[in-house]
Amino acid sequence: MNQDNYLEEALKMRNLLEEFESNYGIRKPTILGVREHIFTGSVSSLARFMSAQEMSFVTLGQRVLANPLKVRMHYGHPDVFDRFWFLSRGGISKASRVINISEDIFAGFNCTLRGGNVTHHEYIQVGKGRDVGLSQISMFEAKVAGGSGEQVLSRDVYRLGHRVDFFRMLSFFYTTVGFFFNTMMVVLTVYTFLWGRLYFRLSGLEGAAASNSNDNKALVTIINQQFTIQLGLFTALPMIIENSLEHGFLGAIWDFWTMQLQLSSVFYTFSMGTRAHYFGRTILHGGAKYLPTGRGFVVEHKRFVENYRLYARSHFVKAIALGLILTVYASHSPTAKNAFTYIALTISSWFLVVSWVMSPFSTVHDFDNFMNWIWFRGGVFTKAEESWEVWWYEEQDHLRTTGIWGKLAEVILDLRFFFFQYGFRSIAVYFLSWICIFVAFGVHVLISHARDKYAAREHIYYRLVQFIVVTLGTLVLVALLKFTQFKFIDIFTSLLAFLPTGWGLILIAQVLRPILQHTRIWDSIVSVARLYDITFGVIVMAPVAVLSWMPGSMQTQILFNQAFSRGLRISQIVTAKKLKVHL
Repeated sequence: MNQDNYLEEALKMRNLLEEFESNYGIRKPTILGVREHIFTGSVSSLARFMSAQEMSFVTLGQRVLANPLKVRMHYGHPDVFDRFWFLSRGGISKASRVINISEDIFAGFNCTLRGGNVTHHEYIQVGKGRDVGLSQISMFEAKVAGGSGEQVLSRDVYRLGHRVDFFRMLSFFYTTVGFFFNTMMVVLTVYTFLWGRLYFRLSGLEGAAASNSNDNKALVTIINQQFTIQLGLFTALPMIIENSLEHGFLGAIWDFWTMQLQLSSVFYTFSMGTRAHYFGRTILHGGAKYLPTGRGFVVEHKRFVENYRLYARSHFVKAIALGLILTVYASHSPTAKNAFTYIALTISSWFLVVSWVMSPFSTVHDFDNFMNWIWFRGGVFTKAEESWEVWWYEEQDHLRTTGIWGKLAEVILDLRFFFFQYGFRSIAVYFLSWICIFVAFGVHVLISHARDKYAAREHIYYRLVQFIVVTLGTLVLVALLKFTQFKFIDIFTSLLAFLPTGWGLILIAQVLRPILQHTRIWDSIVSVARLYDITFGVIVMAPVAVLSWMPGSMQTQILFNQAFSRGLRISQIVTAKKLKVHL
């Protein structure tokens, strides 16, 4: 499947099949593994990053897993199975298409649990085309991460963990579900660190600590050590070692720095967010899905709607939340007054935010298409790529299938947004702010009710309700500015407090959807959620619009490899000449 054999490699198949008659350890092999040759690395920079990542796993990684670790399974690689051995032991495939969505590795689990032997051979290789587009890569990462989450819940991993020795169990853990678990822990560490620093500041403890210490550079250095590791320097070592073996040390160093100049760190950080999101959601709620990637040579412009639909919940919303935390921390923390201290504490976190927002490179011309997608309601057969409302309901499917404990855990995780609001003012102001939130929500319900009742038949009454609401809101704002210490800048401070609270209420309302969906409140919740997604989309598109002002040739040089860029320029010149002759 999506693999290609070469003529000279096909001549070695006789030698490979003879390996079934040789003993590797105390048993003959039942799965013969061979290495892969990724031939799609020259299509684009993303394809090169994916090719380098796969190359280190399918060569050096497989070699070490087979010998000496003896924990190699089957990962969709061009392995040869002993058909008669498997047919007499339950077959290759499993029954469930949800738990066993990563059906390939479960074949390896089945082999190991029943006394089989898996090997790896370097003298033969099979060509393979990996994903070359960002959407393809992200869907593949999401499918694998969701499948790994289901592996954690499966009996096979449970039995293997209880039946191998301690050192082999550690190797087995890291080479299967452990890699995704560690990735999720890295992302959770970033969240814990930033939320902890924010609460530390808003509670007043940071100011007290800073007043008792004249120099906290040592503390800053210690806290920031984990983010030095987080940048991915150690995860790039296997790739450097593999390239050193294949192309020499100088060639490996040259490839590594070339990839860094092509912003490979941004891509790998983005992929880390994809794996952490889908793995964590599967652990919490289950229900992993198969996501077809196509595996074609996709070098084309993707609409912003498609990018937003794929990455909104896994990257954009999380990045905006982290950026909001960093902004509030910079404006309220006495530590942030020292530019060096603030940069040392938050540079890697800002890098994470930028990577998660800016990786799906698009243009501002998609804004009209994005707004049409937001407001289009559609009908029964409308798809998620055509309507925001259909996509929004599909994003909640995992909440319908989860149990009471999964829903309770989701609500507890959403409570963090309410503490964000409390940190700005005293407890009295906190309760007053909740009154303001309910009043604003009530006004929204009133306007929605007036629109549904009067807009079609008696439009003047609908406009009258709007006029009264705007007039009263203006009078309240003027009264606050005139007779209290309220300042105009406090409006933006209040928005920083209210926006996370509103998002937390929407997330909790999604959990309580079976109760709220039959009430009028639900329509208002959907409307507010639509406004939030419009805000998120505008925030994401703002820096993209700035980058879209770059010349087209410069964008082509950044995004694609030299051969493709040259071919694109030649095609543009030839097309322009044809048009000129035709005119």
